[in-house]
Amino acid sequence: MEALRCPGCNSTVDEFTQATKGDAWARVGLWLYGLASVAAGIMDLRWGDFDPSHQPIQAFGDHIPGREILAYITALWMIAGGAAILWRRCEELGAAALAVIYFIFALFWLPRLYTAPHVLGFHIAIFIGVLAGIGTQLIASAAGALVYASLATRWLRTARYTFGLCSVAFGSAHLTGIDDNAVYVPRWMPLGGEFWTVVTGICFILAGLSILSGILDVLAARLLGLMLLVFSGLTLLPMIFAFPQRHDVWGGNAYNLAAVGAAWIFAGAITSRHSRQAHEARPQLAEAS
Repeated sequence: MEALRCPGCNSTVDEFTQATKGDAWARVGLWLYGLASVAAGIMDLRWGDFDPSHQPIQAFGDHIPGREILAYITALWMIAGGAAILWRRCEELGAAALAVIYFIFALFWLPRLYTAPHVLGFHIAIFIGVLAGIGTQLIASAAGALVYASLATRWLRTARYTFGLCSVAFGSAHLTGIDDNAVYVPRWMPLGGEFWTVVTGICFILAGLSILSGILDVLAARLLGLMLLVFSGLTLLPMIFAFPQRHDVWGGNAYNLAAVGAAWIFAGAITSRHSRQAHEARPQLAEAS
């Protein structure tokens, strides 16, 4: 396949688009991931600050020099990266940009591994909650890395561990913080918020174990994204109407959709890898027979 060049950015387009051409889930995931990243950048630009829930730079302190300028740079970075990943000829460049910025957001969480227990107490739920926060950004970073590296085996293996372990962390955070998470369940839902918090926690863990083991991993990744999409419709979207002036509410909606896209990108990468392996195995089987 002849490499295509991105005019003005000197980047080679990777094979992700071609490899997932027949996978509607992966293509929808890529668009969700890109557009949601653009939206998150626009929110940072609108407020002139980082999203406190998903870009917690305040973990390094309340008085960071040049914080507003850094927020504007981050906003433009995310807008450019999200737009570029949707333009086939610059897909690789946009993917790399988003992988880097989401990884930086994951680093923002690290100081809380020390500060959160000192403020809130040394409880396992506190550490799990912080690890889950780190995980929310790592899966988004891993999706960008997958698109950038296409079907490179080492990146797919890293993404598998990232999505699997982070999903287990999400589920553990639900199960160890039932009361904190139950408040996000709509009151009109039957059986109560605690019930659905436990159910979704178990689903997260089962999805993570399935991804780690490779058993029904594609189905698990697609259902993981679908569950996150349900979260958007039932919980996060209504919060925009209830709290339209809160940056974290708008940012939370954008991030969650990016996570949906990330899960479906991962599922598409696995499917493409399986298809390629099956294709490569056919000549060998023919020769053996």
